[in-house]
Amino acid sequence: MINKRLLVKSLLAHNDENSFYDKKRQLNIGQREGKAKFLKHICALSNSNPINNSYIVVGVEDESNEIVGVDFFDDSKIQNLINAYLENPPIVLYENILFPHLPEGKVVGLVTIRPIQKVTSLRKNIWKYFGGSVFFRDGSTSMSKVYDIELKDVNSEIVETIEKHAKNNIKLTLDGVFEFMEQHREGLNPKYKVFKEFFVVCWAGLQKKVKNKVYYSRIDIELINEQVKLFYSALDEVEIEMNEDSFSIIEYVRLGLYDDYAYYPLEKVSIDFSENGVYSLETELLFKAPQYDRKTLHHIYNSNNILLEKIKNKQRLNSNEKKDVLQLPASYMLCYLNDFDEAKTKLIESQPYLLAYDESVYLLYKESMRVLRKIKYSR
Repeated sequence: MINKRLLVKSLLAHNDENSFYDKKRQLNIGQREGKAKFLKHICALSNSNPINNSYIVVGVEDESNEIVGVDFFDDSKIQNLINAYLENPPIVLYENILFPHLPEGKVVGLVTIRPIQKVTSLRKNIWKYFGGSVFFRDGSTSMSKVYDIELKDVNSEIVETIEKHAKNNIKLTLDGVFEFMEQHREGLNPKYKVFKEFFVVCWAGLQKKVKNKVYYSRIDIELINEQVKLFYSALDEVEIEMNEDSFSIIEYVRLGLYDDYAYYPLEKVSIDFSENGVYSLETELLFKAPQYDRKTLHHIYNSNNILLEKIKNKQRLNSNEKKDVLQLPASYMLCYLNDFDEAKTKLIESQPYLLAYDESVYLLYKESMRVLRKIKYSR
């Protein structure tokens, strides 16, 4: 099993960007341009390195190679995005890799592109790239190619060496467990469990008991063997289930209007461990959006628009409006889930203004967008 933290360090230490490796300060796949560029790089790396795994490291300064990190990102069915836009799509995995020096909630993103030994191309137009385009790597650049399209293996030896040097061992695993326990000791009830005498999962969070069930908030869950953060949330409630073969996370989101709130199951993530030293991860969307009276939602939608205009223009808010801002991201989301299609556009439009207004409100915005991503790519 590969220790992904060591793998990231090896990629950064020994190799400039090339035909099997790229690095990014961040990914912006929520925007059309960012999504198009991400798909271009996936296509180019898959074609330029058809026999081996290729990698994109996210959260690194391009010039200095400094690890600065990015927000935790659950892949939100990123494979569905790949399948929708690419012909002969490779298998793509996005993982959140732990680095102890980064602030809480920050990680390094590691995108792994598995080889398929087929030419990958764009299935349809996106941004300024045309359907049918084929991309290859030219040094550190992903370039379109229209002739001499041939897959060549030039990286097997170096990729094999890098991955071999990133193999996990008992010391790294034990260090990872102690590191996790130390980081989460103050009131977060850190625990661990060993599966199949090999895999170690650690989790921690604030506990709350409801009808003989334990729920966690401020939850952090890590697969220590690979230094991968499986789940992180500062807001949502999570239920954990486990047996000798699997570990499951059921995530809930708090939604409602006018101080009438309830918790709705959003998604179940199950990790199944095998005797042969491998594991599989499956996700199941559980979410069913609450439905509200359309007249009520129309009033809330219009009120949100007025409030957003005030924030844009940096007008002073009264005490009631300050409370309403805290509900603005979730109420826009509820409007969208109740067929107010323009509400999602308004929510996306609010991003820079909420960021400038207050960091805690911006965190609520990111949570709403995360829920919408999950729903979109699960359909």
